[in-house]
Formats: sequence, C-alpha cells, structure tokens
Amino acid sequence: MAEPLPDTNRTSSASARTTPPLENNKSGSGHAWIWLIIVLVLCGAIFYFYRQHQAAEAAAKAKANARVFTVPISTATARSGPIGVYINALGTVTPVYTVTVTSRVDGQIMNVNYKEGQMVQKGDLLVEIDSRPYEAALKQAEGTLAHDEALLNEARIDLNRYQEAFNRNAIAKQQLDDQNQTVLQYEGSVKNDQGTVDTAKVNLIYTKITAPITGRVGLRLVDPGNIVNASASTALVVITQLQPITVIFSIAEDYLPQVQKQLRGGHTMSVEALDRDQTQKLAMGSLLTLDNQIDTTTGTLKLKAIFPNSDLALFPNQFVNARLLVDTQQNATLIPVAAIQRNSKGAFVYAIKPDSTASLQNVTVGTTDGSVAAVQGIQPGTEVATTGFDKLQDGAKVAVHNTPPGGQGNTPGQNSSTSGSNSTRGAAPDSSPTDSATPNSATSTTGSRP
Repeated sequence: MAEPLPDTNRTSSASARTTPPLENNKSGSGHAWIWLIIVLVLCGAIFYFYRQHQAAEAAAKAKANARVFTVPISTATARSGPIGVYINALGTVTPVYTVTVTSRVDGQIMNVNYKEGQMVQKGDLLVEIDSRPYEAALKQAEGTLAHDEALLNEARIDLNRYQEAFNRNAIAKQQLDDQNQTVLQYEGSVKNDQGTVDTAKVNLIYTKITAPITGRVGLRLVDPGNIVNASASTALVVITQLQPITVIFSIAEDYLPQVQKQLRGGHTMSVEALDRDQTQKLAMGSLLTLDNQIDTTTGTLKLKAIFPNSDLALFPNQFVNARLLVDTQQNATLIPVAAIQRNSKGAFVYAIKPDSTASLQNVTVGTTDGSVAAVQGIQPGTEVATTGFDKLQDGAKVAVHNTPPGGQGNTPGQNSSTSGSNSTRGAAPDSSPTDSATPNSATSTTGSRP
C-alpha cells in the first residue's frame, strides 16, 4: 500500500508563523546592550570630569595656601652685656645662734611671760620661778655677814689696844700675836659670808629667766606650776636667731681655686638664695667663710654665706638653692634661653631676616644665667625666634607677634631668676624627633662634682 506524501504547504505555513518571533528577540537584546554601553560611557565621563574638577580645586587651594602661609612667632633681639658665672648648690639655712634655755635653780614655775613664736629681744623676761626660798636664803646670808663683820670690828679694836699695851711692855708678845691671828680669822669669815651673800643674790637673779639673745621662741615646753630642777636637762624654751642668718652649702673641690682667688683679692662674693624651683629669689647675701677641709667621701667643700634676712624670708633648716657669683663676663652676646634649639648637630637659633624669613644659624652656648644665655655665632642686634618652633623651618615665612609692653612675657634678653633649662619645642628639618626633644641644658657651673 503506497505511503501518503507529506503536506508541504502545511509545513511551510507553520515555519512562516514561527520565524518572526525569533527576529524580534534578537533585535530587543541588541538594543539593551547599546543602552548599557551608553550609560557606562556617560558615568565614566561624569566621574572623569568630577575628578578633574576636584584636582583643579585642590591645586588652586594649595597654590593659594602656598602664597599666604606664614608661621606666627615671637622674637627677641640679641644684645651685648655682662653675664654672671655662678656656682649652683643646694644649701641649708642655719641660724647663727640657737639657745636651749634651762633652769639654773630648783623651784616652781610661777609665770611664763612669752607667747609661742614671739620675737624676743635680749634681756626680755621669759619665765619666773618661785623666788621666796632664795630671798630668805639671801637674808640669812646677809645676817651672818653682819654678825661676822661685828666680830671682826671688835677684834680689830682689841688688836689696837694690845698693840698699845705691848708698846708700854704691859703684855707679852704672844698675846699680841694671838689677837692678830684672831683678826685674820674674822676677816676670813667675813669674806666667806660675803661669798654666801653673792651666791644667794645670783640664785635670786636666776629665778627670773631672761632671753640671752634676740630671736624667735619656739613652742612652749613648760607650763606654770611645774617644778624644775637645775640638775635636769629639760628645756624651758628654745630661742633661734633669725637676723642675720646663714646658709651652709657644698661645692665641688674643683671650684675651690676660683673661690680662693676672689677671696685673696679681697672681693666680696655675693650669694643668692632661691626657692626650691629656682623661680623666686628669697634673699641676697655674701660669702662669709670656707670650711677648713674637704670632705674626702664626697669631694666637696662646705661654704657659709650670711644674709641680713630683714624680711624673714629665710627660715631655720629650710632647703634653698644657693648661687655663688664667682665671675662676670663682659660684652657677651645675650639671648633668651627659649630661643636656643638643639638637633643632632648641636645648638642653633632661627634668625629672622628683614624679609620676614627664618634662617637657621648654629651657635655655641656659653654661660647661662637664669633665662638668659651667652652665645657665639650671632651678632648683637640679631632678631631671633622664641616661639613657634613646631612649624618653623629654615627659609619659612614668619609673622612676628610679640607681647606688647606691660604684658606677662619677659623683656627679650632680660636677666630673670627662672630656671636656665628649657625644653626644645622644634628641630631643624634634618633632625630626628629624638634630637628635637632634647632639652636645652644650662651651661652655668653647678655645685655637684663633675
């Protein structure tokens, strides 16, 4: 049986119906990729132009900052003048006299006539002891003296009579000699009685205890009603002299030739007493004397300075910083210690040029006296920076803002009593952080042994 032929017309019509949808899908997919590319290109262009705009703004700002940036600083002017060479040492305030008053007689305390901490003058009455027993002893001694003086007078009258009788050969020589010895015995008794009277008078004076020196009394140690004994060592009051007063301090034996040179020349060496922080001068005095030997265990020599202490700024046993002036350097170039900076190459300063630029100049630091230092490497009249070191560099533009007159800052180059050491706040461009943090060490001599 013959097979049926395929219906070609039906197949062709089906193909014709399915082909158009495939072409439509290809055309839609192509359009999506085109739009995606366009969006990406636009985003890239926007991002590019935005970055270019930011870079241009940053460059404009940097250029503007480069044109107007200056470092604000304060300055001081180097000057020529004298500066003292000092020996610094730790000292102790020591009174010239300290008296511990005790009783020299036995008895009951009747009155205490001083107040604690009072300034007393020599001879002021401090303590009264019951004087009645000593008044009675004085009267008894005076009575004995009067009795013996009467016997002495009677013996002398008899001696005169015996002398006349002996001249007439009325009595023997032995009787005259005996009467002469009797007179001598009574004379001895009278002298003994006179001594007893004097002792009683002294004991009576001792009942009134007075101040042996002018000074300041301490806290009260006894009260009225207590019994005191001459044999006891109990103190009734302690008096300390405050005017004048001395300070004892030690210096290294290496400085002894300098001190002796000044003393042999007849010069009065001034000594300053400063407080613990060396920021305030308490008193001004002069060197009094040296000890007679060097302490071999420490290699130091004790010195004693005397101070009038008119304002009572120095107090016994107070620790002070003593500064002994041993020499004065003339015509030195002086700048504030705050202007000196340090790096790995040594000390330097920032000199300010007339065009308001900073120039780094190396200096050699000499003697330091308080907040002023003598340096070599710059000329008097040079303006140097004293602040702003954290941003200051060699060649940088600066804007000077000095403290106006009457402000709290020190006058540039003024010799004050502040500490000579000052921490460095900046460094040269080639220095390391460790070098810039190194403090400016004072170069004045100190009391410690090298």
